[in-house]
Amino acid sequence: SATRSSTRRSPAAWRRRRSRTSSSGRKRSAAKKKELLFSDDFERAELGKDKGWAIVVPTFSVENGALKGMQMRFDVPAKDGKQPVKGHQAVIGNDIPTKDSVIEFRFRLGGAQSVTAEFDDRKFNGSHYGHLCMARIAADKIILVDQKGLAVARPEGATGEPPTPKGRKNVSFPLSLDPQAWHSFTLETVGDTMRASIDGKPVAFLQSPGIAHPTKSKVEFGWTWETVTTYRGAS
Repeated sequence: SATRSSTRRSPAAWRRRRSRTSSSGRKRSAAKKKELLFSDDFERAELGKDKGWAIVVPTFSVENGALKGMQMRFDVPAKDGKQPVKGHQAVIGNDIPTKDSVIEFRFRLGGAQSVTAEFDDRKFNGSHYGHLCMARIAADKIILVDQKGLAVARPEGATGEPPTPKGRKNVSFPLSLDPQAWHSFTLETVGDTMRASIDGKPVAFLQSPGIAHPTKSKVEFGWTWETVTTYRGAS
């Protein structure tokens, strides 16, 4: 059976400024919101094209003010002369050019294994599909990934994992989320840093060179959201 997840607020993005550290040494936030770049509350019957959404991997629908995603592409081995199919999560994206930004949305995992928020630069040929960095949220953990330089074109017959670009890092932090409850999510990127918060609490931080890519031209989401808001940020 297919897996679903939902989101209730629209993705939103803002500009930001670097935050400062208090006298106690505790970080307040990674960035401050500036101008609003995009917002969508999904309060309509159909996704439509007015908001600029492009379905990259199907399928998505709008129901009761929430964007719902369902994975439709699963691993299928080669059979009866047909080429194998590689499974892929449902993905939807929007062209929101930025460098530093704040993304906010509410999500519910439901039966989904995870939801993702990802930055791309489709004109950058040094990564698969221009992927730059990503946050993946599951019920038991969150993973922040520097994707820049990963999965570039490789010689025919190459085996094993491609070499990791110099200085690149990934991090994983434990979570304990109720998959049937709605949660708020904030993803802040400033310079070479990325910070994630869930339900108002910081849960993950990553500093890695790929995050500092100067042109993040597209924001993509896997699975489902309720409201998404995006702001531009400045360091």
